[in-house]
This record gives sequence, C-alpha cells and structure tokens, in this order.
Amino acid sequence: MASTITDLQNGFRKGNLCIRLIYITVSCFLIGAVAEVLMTLFNQSLQPLFRLLELPASPAQLLMQPWSVVTYLFMHGDVLHLLFNMMWLYWFGNLFLQCYSTNHLRGLYLLGGLGAALSYLLAYNLLPYFQPMADGSYLIGASGAVLAVVVAVAYRMPDYRVQLLFIGTMRLRYVALMALVFDLLFITSSNGGGHIAHLGGAATGLLWAWALGKGTDLTRGIHTLINSIESLFSRKPHQPKMKIRYGGKHSSDYDYNARKKADDEAINQILDKLKKSGYESLTTEEKQRLFNASRR
Repeated sequence: MASTITDLQNGFRKGNLCIRLIYITVSCFLIGAVAEVLMTLFNQSLQPLFRLLELPASPAQLLMQPWSVVTYLFMHGDVLHLLFNMMWLYWFGNLFLQCYSTNHLRGLYLLGGLGAALSYLLAYNLLPYFQPMADGSYLIGASGAVLAVVVAVAYRMPDYRVQLLFIGTMRLRYVALMALVFDLLFITSSNGGGHIAHLGGAATGLLWAWALGKGTDLTRGIHTLINSIESLFSRKPHQPKMKIRYGGKHSSDYDYNARKKADDEAINQILDKLKKSGYESLTTEEKQRLFNASRR
C-alpha cells in the first residue's frame, strides 16, 4: 500500500499538467464517492455540500456561491462521465502540449471552463425553452474545458491524424467538427445544458487559438491571477537591502556601484598618465589615490 501511494505521488510530481489535472479530478471524484457511501450507511447525504460545488443556472444562486464557476469542473456525475472526459483530456491535452505551452494549457482549461459556464447561464436564462428549468438546474463536469483544448489543437494541427475506436483514422478537424455536430443535435435532450456548455467551451477554444495566432493571448489575465495567488502561498526568505559603509556614510548597492565605477575610471586615467609621462608627472593627490588603490 505504501509503495502504491509513493508511485502515485511520483506520478503526480513528475507528470505534465495533463496528468496533474487528471490526478486532481479523479481524486475529487473518488473522495466524494467514498464519502457519499459512508454517509449513506448512516442514512445521511452529502448532496447539499455537492450542490455548493456545482454551477447553478440561477444567477441569484450563483451569487451565493461564485466559486462554483471553477469547482464545477472537478465534479462528475458518474464513472463514465469522468472516464470519457479524462481520456479526451489525456489524448488531446498531450497533443496540445506539443504545439502550445503548459501555461497556455492551464489558462485555456480555465478559460474554456468559464466560456462553458457563461454559455450555460445565458441559455438557461435567455432561451424560452430552458428558462422554466433554470431553477434547480446545475452544471458539472470538465467537458467544456476539454473541448476548448480539443478545438484549439484542431485549429493548430487540422490535418493531424488520430485513431478513433470503431471509426478508424480521422483528421483532427473532422474529430472536432463531429463533436460539435453531435452537441448541436442533442441540444434539446435531457442533458441539453451539458451540450450547450460543450459548444461554449469549443467556441472559447477556437477564439483563443485564433487570437493567439494574431499575437493576443486571451489567458494573460488568468496567468497573472494564478501567479499572484501562488506568490501569496510561496514563502520567500526575507532579504534586507544590503548597506555598505563607504567613506564614513551608508550607501545602497546602487550608490556603491556608481562610486566604485567612478573610482575605477579615475585610477585608469592616473595609470594612463603614469605610462605616458612617468611617476613624477603625477600630483600629490594622484599619487595618494594610486597608493590607496594598491592597498585594496
């Protein structure tokens, strides 16, 4: 058991961002599933707690739990839901890292999740078909974020061929197109909200990849925010500004370096004069400065 835990720890530590996202998401699912089983044994349920981590379609409810725009990405309804999302993240996430950076994957994964959440909220609050279902509807799963990654890769490598089970070899552009058509066809199904979120995530991935090709990184703000949060939790040793005593006065490093440069230039000028005209040509002050410099 101890060796298994060690192997998992090493896999997380040495893995790329795709692997780490999969580890985190699967861990969240397993912890929630085990906790729910234990609570059921005592005729209790964790559903009220889970609801706080899921994205509500109701804007009023969302204002009470704004963190859910991120946490819903790590919630999944069942094993198959989790399995398919993590398989797509593994396949296409690693392809993504071949043409983009790790920071780009981190940023787009969150941006795609936000785009999926926004499309879900807009549909359930603006479209007459979904409005009656807004109260009491919740969104979970990383599908929107994963599709953002898929579409971004397809935009960058449209002719890259992948092998699909039961289908065969397909170019990435057709894989992405097939996924989008599937979501459009089932937008009014029992999981209509999920399909809308997929389309929102895909649109976000396409917009991000297009903008990046034009020189604009739409995830720059996310990078800045994450780096700021990380800096709050990273301890840095306190390094007081160095003071150096020079000529009876305290000076900063900058002042010291400036004075040292000026002294070196003066010494070089004295040495040039010494070389051209001899020692006797030096003034008493120049002789003293040269003598002091030789003793350093």
